[in-house]
Amino acid sequence: SAQSRGRWAYTKRLNIELGRKIAGAIVKNAEENHADVIVFEYLEMQGKISGKKKQKLHLWRKRDIQKRCEHQAHRKGMRVSRVCAWNTSSLAYDGSGSVSRDPKNHSLCVFQTGKRYSCDLSASYNIGARYFIRELLKPLPVTERSLLEAKVPSVKRRTSCVYADLKELHLQMEILKTA
Repeated sequence: SAQSRGRWAYTKRLNIELGRKIAGAIVKNAEENHADVIVFEYLEMQGKISGKKKQKLHLWRKRDIQKRCEHQAHRKGMRVSRVCAWNTSSLAYDGSGSVSRDPKNHSLCVFQTGKRYSCDLSASYNIGARYFIRELLKPLPVTERSLLEAKVPSVKRRTSCVYADLKELHLQMEILKTA
């Protein structure tokens, strides 16, 4: 009906405005903290599933936010990078394995060691770790890279990399550098 079309148009305009504000806030925060790179999860989405009106709200313009951030960051001399999103929030940053959400508070997760931690912060550590692992291994010659991957086998599969793997890789690189 005409009334629902008007509501969807209003919702769409609100969503666009919210995307602009979020992108601006991300770039402003990065600039205030003197960041060189903004790292995003690569969130692939193949369009709208037919018949689901609720999904129109669920999509929340993540591609638009990332594109706006990319344009604003490039204007300010920052780079934008994307990492694989698989298992970033389902693996504990300390390397203890998978996490489970707290049934009473979904923003908290429980590690296998029993530690309670913020899900978003743990995922952020893992996203940053994947970026730095890639940037540390990329410029190395194949022989050095394979030697490090043999010492820290978990960095071979990027979908299972966590912050603890980055720390271990850095330690092994320092040992290799001094030898």
